[in-house]
Amino acid sequence: MFDSSNLFDVVCVGNIVADVIVRTVDSLPPKGTLIYKDSIDLYSGGCAMSSSVDLAILGAKSAIIAKIGGDSFGEFLKNVLVKNSVDITGLKISEYPTSASVALIDSNSERTFLHCPGSNAYFTDNDIDWDIVGNSKIVFTAGMLIMPGFDGKPCADVLKKSREMGKITALDTAWDSTNRWMKKLEPCMQYIDFFMPSVEEAEKLSGETEHKKIADIFFDMGVKHVVIKLGKNGCYLRETKAGEGRYFPTYGNVKPADTTGAGDSFCAGFLFGLSRGYSLDECCRIGNAVGSHCVMKTGATAGIVPFGQIQEFMRENKRYLHE
Repeated sequence: MFDSSNLFDVVCVGNIVADVIVRTVDSLPPKGTLIYKDSIDLYSGGCAMSSSVDLAILGAKSAIIAKIGGDSFGEFLKNVLVKNSVDITGLKISEYPTSASVALIDSNSERTFLHCPGSNAYFTDNDIDWDIVGNSKIVFTAGMLIMPGFDGKPCADVLKKSREMGKITALDTAWDSTNRWMKKLEPCMQYIDFFMPSVEEAEKLSGETEHKKIADIFFDMGVKHVVIKLGKNGCYLRETKAGEGRYFPTYGNVKPADTTGAGDSFCAGFLFGLSRGYSLDECCRIGNAVGSHCVMKTGATAGIVPFGQIQEFMRENKRYLHE
């Protein structure tokens, strides 16, 4: 299916963030006062960052194309990438500070973010290292709709050229607080082989709530395959507009510690399977299993394990799937 001479299985293009995670936060203190919290920790985050690290831990050869600042957060993120054997040739240094978020985790493990776009806001198609793209099997653009210099036509141009170079393209969105949604994403749709939004994002993008109708809209805009992430309910796959959609449940015995990065880890698992030639059904199952591992620990990548352990988990926990 793929040219075995490619250096990288997947190159992840998009946002990279330093995540300060605070737990447990069910309410904020009154102004001018102080309350104690269980923990305050620094983790790597951002869709492209998390997916590239997850892929490397699973056993894939991954690379990242992104932008950081020349500051302590940027140095921290670079060190995490190097430690996990992600290729950082495409990591650009910006004059602007590294993007950062403060994630407030409540007692139900749900999170609320405070976010500074930083250098991500200045990432553009001019930052793409085409040698890395040329040496990759899959080009995964991650974190779209929160990168104003890359959203819209610049992203579409990258996807188009990647397709022309014979690469498989995949794209995942982020929550668009500016409410532009499809106005920005529309130019990209015709160049996407695997469109992988969350169900909340898919509903906003399509204006529909029924999964079949959502997928129909995406197909009509040129997407080749649709994968909708359903959180604790697993995922929905529709290969073509003429085909029927299929649901893949996830594991009912996993108690979430932190849902940060769950969607990115699903994408990493799915794309890992794709890079190894698994069927799309199996890619969905692998994605669900990797996503389940993500939520077991605090942080976007802390729970990810090598693929052999993912396979063992899938065999041993098949009975816990929500059928």
